[in-house]
Amino acid sequence: MTTTGQTCNLSDRTCVPCSGGIPALTADEANAHMGELSSEWTLNAGSTELSRHFAFKGFAKATYLANLCAWLADQQGHHPDISFGWGYVDVRLTTHEIGGLNENDFIWAAKLDQLTG
Repeated sequence: MTTTGQTCNLSDRTCVPCSGGIPALTADEANAHMGELSSEWTLNAGSTELSRHFAFKGFAKATYLANLCAWLADQQGHHPDISFGWGYVDVRLTTHEIGGLNENDFIWAAKLDQLTG
């Protein structure tokens, strides 16, 4: 997306509430957004879920990242599935209302990339 000749990064945008009624991104659209994310994000086979695994040495850093994810979710009004434990955090994104991915999922992922870069 461009505005006045400059590229608008996903991380510069804000999630917009989704209440359904719109189509999920196609596999091609989802793959096009992957180029703006860390290479550690993966799409599932149906391009309906975006996920990333973080590994740590210990529990504290995993807890800090899980809390950061919760804070970012609250700020953006977007609700990823987050699981964590000793040495790991797993983040999964999908827009449940539409049964697949929405641009908001990629915006949220890009913002997390920016915060953890």
